[in-house]
Order: sequence, then structure tokens, then C-alpha cells
Amino acid sequence: MDVLVVSDLREVDPQAWDRLAGDDDPFAEHAFLLALEESGSVGADAGWLPVHLVVKDDAGRLVGALPLYLKEHSYGEYIFDWGWADAAARLGLEYYPKLVAMAPLTPATGTRVLVAPDAERARVVEALVAGLYELADQTSASSIHVLFVSDEERDDLVRASRALRGDEDALAPRLSMQYHWRAAGDRAFDDYLARFRSSDRKKVRKERRAVEAAGIEIRAREASSLDARDWSLLRSFYRDTCRRKGSYPYLTDEFFELGPARLGRALALMAYREGAPVAATLSFEKGRHLYGRYWGCVEDHEMLHFELCYYRLIERAIERGYTRFEAGAQGGHKLKRGLLPAPIHSVHWVRDPRLRFGVSDFLRREAAALRHQMDVLAAHSPFRAGDLPGGATEDERA
Repeated sequence: MDVLVVSDLREVDPQAWDRLAGDDDPFAEHAFLLALEESGSVGADAGWLPVHLVVKDDAGRLVGALPLYLKEHSYGEYIFDWGWADAAARLGLEYYPKLVAMAPLTPATGTRVLVAPDAERARVVEALVAGLYELADQTSASSIHVLFVSDEERDDLVRASRALRGDEDALAPRLSMQYHWRAAGDRAFDDYLARFRSSDRKKVRKERRAVEAAGIEIRAREASSLDARDWSLLRSFYRDTCRRKGSYPYLTDEFFELGPARLGRALALMAYREGAPVAATLSFEKGRHLYGRYWGCVEDHEMLHFELCYYRLIERAIERGYTRFEAGAQGGHKLKRGLLPAPIHSVHWVRDPRLRFGVSDFLRREAAALRHQMDVLAAHSPFRAGDLPGGATEDERA
């Protein structure tokens, strides 16, 4: 197998790439990743230099890929390593550049290790991991980070790196946490609420009534019905949210201009008052999964954020038989809306043995603390005892 580095996704056939991307991850698709590149949201100026790895078999057919970036900072990753960079500085080490594999600027679990359905997975994964280490040497990268992987991908990457480099120099797993909704066989939103404790159920219904009382109309708009004016409105909402939070607007204006051509998995929930748009969320859906991403408003209305960002999307997930809804990073307030602690996986390698030892020790202690925290949080969910949603994997119950 040949492992190649691709610096521009236009060099890769979209159909060949998407054949590897899986059934449930809209952010692994060629169109989404290319929109980030074409819009300048990632690139040399943004500090996200594309260095995607692709694997071809003896016949020249694309059988594997890894969305990969050479980075000069740690912004826009959501699995934070600022402490590691600080420790490197204290040791007199250069922490940047580093290699990061993920859907940029997108804290969503999904497919990172892209493998053709009819390829021998273990061989492709081993080729990608070998390519990662070789590229790290070529670019003098201090470290490798593969973020928001599935538990299967985590195990595959660790196993392949141990086979290639030995235990001491292998990729190390990291545990993080988000809040996710999981399917539990509900037929309607009322069925979902029926499993809440009485006080929490009343609170949700009160929050939803507040939006109705404000005279807000909410419409679900799929990508095919969004025109350039709609995308311009979504861009303004996104920028307003960044301004209010004091955060940097990673997505450029051009990203939203490319929306009609590139973002076919998008879903907008638009809120109108007296016919005028006052708020919106931009989400993405594919297969059995739904991902909430961006929110913004021009008028403040009580509980409208919860209605657009959680309740309407959970309702849609139930109606469409989805198995997972992710509402983004952080946010303990999601717990009382029925989004439960969920493990987030990543794997990491650090070149310098001294820093690697410190990071490895930290990862073990961090994982133990997070498992305890997740147990405590789950005990304070809104669901009645013995009525937690099903669908968790054995890994998530551990």
C-alpha cells in the first residue's frame, strides 16, 4: 500500500473519498472538509495546514484516508492541550508545529480513520499510523493528536501504533466528556418527557411554553431549501454569537457563501416573530446522527436558546428514528434537558520522552477522575431511577 500526503482536497475524487466516510458522519465528507479549505477557514493563514494522508492499494484505488492538519496553535480543537504546551515551554521544547487529525473546528464524534468497506481494515490502519509517524518526522512535529474518534478507532490506532513502535512510543488514549442524547425507543417527545422526574418534566414544559407565549414561530429548513440570503443570515447569527462570547469567528464569510454548493447535510431551525427572523441554529444530519453546531439571535427571548438548540432537535431525532444527537462541547445545563454524560475518545503521541512521560501519567489520572465525574452527573439526570435511556455501548458504561 502507498501512503501519500495531500495538501488540497481538490486533488482527491469526492466519490472515492466519500466511499470511505461512513454512514453517519457529515463532517468526514469531502464537501464539508473542502468548504473549510476553499473558504480559508483552514489553511496556512488560519494555522491549519492540510496534510491529509491517503492510502492507495496496488491498483491505485483509494482505500484509506485521514483528515490531517499541521498546526501552529491549539485553537479550535476542543480537546485541550494548553497545559502540555506550557510544560513543553518549561522544558525548553518547541510544541508547535503539531499534527492534528479531526474535522476542524468541530467538536463532534465521528469517523477519523476512513477505510474502504471492502479493504482489509487492519492493514489500512497500520499504513495510516506509519504515515503519521513518518510525517511527524518530516515536519518536525512535536506530537500527534487524533481527536473525537470512536472507541473502535481508538483501539485500532493504539493497537497499530504498539505493533509499529512498541508500548513506550505508542499512541496513548485520552478520555474526555460531552453531553449527548441517546435513543431509548420513544415514539414522541411526550414519551421522552414521561421518563423524567415530575419536577424536571414540569420545568421543560414551562420552558417550551415561554417560547410559545412570545409568539415565536419555528421552521425547520433543510439545506435544499436554503438560499444565499438564508446563508447570509446564518452567517450574521454566527458572528453575533462570537462577538457576544468574545470568541474568535473561525468560520470565514466565504464558508457561509459556499453553503448552497457544499453543505448539503445542513439543517437550519429558523425562529420568526411577526414574520421576521430573530434567531436560528445550524445543525448537520446524516444517517442516524444529528449534530447541533451554531446558534445566534438578534432578539433575546426567554428559553429560545433551549428550544432551538435542544428540544426541537431532540424532537426531530425522535421523530426520525435517530440514535444520537450531539449538542456540541461543554455545557452542564444540558444535563437537566436529558443529554447525559458521554465519553469522548482521542489518542496522542508526544515526541520528547520527558514530556511524554508526564502526559501519560496525566492521562491516567484524568481518565479516573472523569469516570467518577460521569457517574456522579448521571445520578443527577432528570430521568427517573431505572429509566435512563438505552443505547450506550459497553465502552460507555465502563
